[in-house]
Amino acid sequence: MRGIKIHAMVLAFTLILVGAGATLYQILVLDIPIKEDETDTVWVLDARLNFTAKADAPIKVQMHVPPKSDHFLTLNESFISPNYGVNVNQQDENRIATWSVRRAEGEQTLYYRQAISQRFGRATSEGQGQQFRPRPPLQGAEKLAAEALLEPIRQHSADVETFITEMIRRLNIPNDDNVKLLLGGDTSVENRARVIETLLAAAHIPSQQVHTVRLADSQKQSPELWLRSHNGKHWVYFSPVTGKQGLPEDRLIWWVGHEPIVKIEGGSKPSVSFSVAKTEVNTIQLAQTNDAARDKALLTASLYELPVATQSTYRVMLMIPAGVLLILLLRNLVGLETLGTFTPVLVALAFRETEVVTGIVMFAVITAIGLSLRSYLEHLRLQLLPRLSVVLTFVIILMALISLVGYKLGIEKGLSIALFPMVILTMVIERLSIVWEERGSMHALKTAIATLIAATFAHLLMSHPQLSYFCFTFPGILLVMVGIMLLMGHYRGYRLSELIRFRALARKEL
Repeated sequence: MRGIKIHAMVLAFTLILVGAGATLYQILVLDIPIKEDETDTVWVLDARLNFTAKADAPIKVQMHVPPKSDHFLTLNESFISPNYGVNVNQQDENRIATWSVRRAEGEQTLYYRQAISQRFGRATSEGQGQQFRPRPPLQGAEKLAAEALLEPIRQHSADVETFITEMIRRLNIPNDDNVKLLLGGDTSVENRARVIETLLAAAHIPSQQVHTVRLADSQKQSPELWLRSHNGKHWVYFSPVTGKQGLPEDRLIWWVGHEPIVKIEGGSKPSVSFSVAKTEVNTIQLAQTNDAARDKALLTASLYELPVATQSTYRVMLMIPAGVLLILLLRNLVGLETLGTFTPVLVALAFRETEVVTGIVMFAVITAIGLSLRSYLEHLRLQLLPRLSVVLTFVIILMALISLVGYKLGIEKGLSIALFPMVILTMVIERLSIVWEERGSMHALKTAIATLIAATFAHLLMSHPQLSYFCFTFPGILLVMVGIMLLMGHYRGYRLSELIRFRALARKEL
């Protein structure tokens, strides 16, 4: 017996660990929301390109668009360009959209739009970068100034990160003659980045310019320039102005390199303006409607893959174990005596449509009439099966009459009586009558009341929308419930109701 008990406990704890582990994996790793009403931020980025078309000349416009990134999930991408052909090509680390048209006149406006989310993005290792770069052809005063700056920087740095940070710090010293010479009086961000790249190349350290867009509500913004270098393991990013290390989370890389964002043939005066808008979208709906998000959240292998009608059925079915567990706790721990374990759960399911108060009234009326009929049939000394058949038939007739009367009186709740499980009502009547005969009318009444109380609590639990969502989205929680049921199977301790039952003995001991 002891070996069986240990076996059951090991099995129970194994199921609890597996179920809890699967649920935590979905929450912590797959980032699936715990609450159904949880929303996620979606950023909508618009790039507006304006230019003037030359008359009687074919037009070809090339513009950088954001490269694919695992850090952000691309929800949709669109090109709004009437009468233009559009194609997108990958060039090294960049993506370039090309608009083309045979003829166009006057002012032209092209739009690029992308909606992204960080919810189901994944931080992954970036591609390998160049780690050595030949010296640039510096001569004369520029060469001397560069060497004068690089020598103390080497002495005050230990690796690529500290080298670049120290270099940017020294370029911010306004009275340094070497800095003035290299900047040439131009302190713009672009010129600073060019000088930093030149100095890094003189030290054989490769670097790249990175143009980013800030994810913040704005009607108009310009790309922000950053520098990056590969330290042998990953990319390190720096602000060419402040020397701040690390690209902020709210920056989206638009393109990499020295090239301008747009090139145009057959047109002139190109200008690009950016706008960013923030919207809130239900997270689980976002994952369901986007293939990439479904794959990242593993929703393609979940109950969300089922048809909508089937999903609704399973949302109810998966709550039955929760109701059964509640009844088990009420019976084994509290000591509430009900008509079996599943009868209160099935009655609770009927309460989903009839509501609690109406359901209790209908249950009481049908059960009372059924008990009277069962008592009358007892005098006829019928066998069990015929007796149950007669009671079942009269229960159906009674349910039909209640629905008809309710309809005539305009009481819609009377129509929902048909949702009561008639076979269960028949068995309830039969079992109550047996309890009545064996243990008296008061005990039968207490058992019926306890059954309704348990059914009410089960209904409140099983109809809770948040719990329904949780069980449907994280079905591993069912294994946890099974583990608890197994542990309860060997519980032989006191029940709370026994404190009242044996209170007289406790007084004598005192």
